[in-house]
Amino acid sequence: MAYDFKKEAKMFYMPKNKPEIVTVPPMTYLAVRGQGNPNEAGGSYQKAVSVLYAIAYTLKMSYKGKRQIAGFYEYVVPPLEGFWWQPGVDGVDYANKNDFHWISVIRVPDFIQQADFDWAAEEAQRKKQIDCSSAEFLTIEEGLCVQMMHIGVYDDEPASVAQMDAYIEAQGYENELNEVRMHHEIYLSDPRKCDPAKQKTVLRHPIRKKAAK
Repeated sequence: MAYDFKKEAKMFYMPKNKPEIVTVPPMTYLAVRGQGNPNEAGGSYQKAVSVLYAIAYTLKMSYKGKRQIAGFYEYVVPPLEGFWWQPGVDGVDYANKNDFHWISVIRVPDFIQQADFDWAAEEAQRKKQIDCSSAEFLTIEEGLCVQMMHIGVYDDEPASVAQMDAYIEAQGYENELNEVRMHHEIYLSDPRKCDPAKQKTVLRHPIRKKAAK
C-alpha cells in the first residue's frame, strides 16, 4: 500500500478542530514563491500550483520510467500547502489578498534529493511544456507552533485564528509571525468538489514562550 502522509503523520495533517501545540520537525518541499491574490484567474498563484503538481507527479511516477531514485517507495502525493505573509502586517489581513506574499509547497518524501528534484523539474517542463524554472527544493523547520483544523470557507479563518490566539495566551505563549516564521495552511479539501461549509484546512502559526515580566 502506498505511503500516505495524512495517515502516517496525522499529528501534522489531521489535527482536531480545536487548538493544540506541536513541534514541527524539518520537512522538505517542492516550492514556488510569489505574491498577489491567490484567487486571480490565471494568476501567478494558480500557475505556481500547476508547476508544483507537474513536478510532484513526475517524481511519484518516476519508478515506471528510467529514473531510479535511491530508497524509492510508492506514496500518495501530499496535499497542497501554503506559507503566507504580508509585509508590515501583524498577522494576516484577509481583506487585502492582493498584498499576500506566499510560498506554495507540496511535501516530498525524505528519499527525494536535490538531484531528483532537478531531474523532475526538467522532465516536467519537457513533457508538460510549462516553465518550471520558478520551482525550488526547500526544507523548512517550523518548530514550535499552534495548529487546528479549520472547517469552512477560507474567509472564515479569522474565527479559528482567534481561537488559536486565545488558547496560546492562556498557555503562556504568543505568536511569532513574521517574514521567516509564517502563517501556514494545509489544504485537505478541493474547493471545486466539496461543500464549502465542510471544507477542511489545517491552520498553523509559529509561537514562542512569553517573556517573563
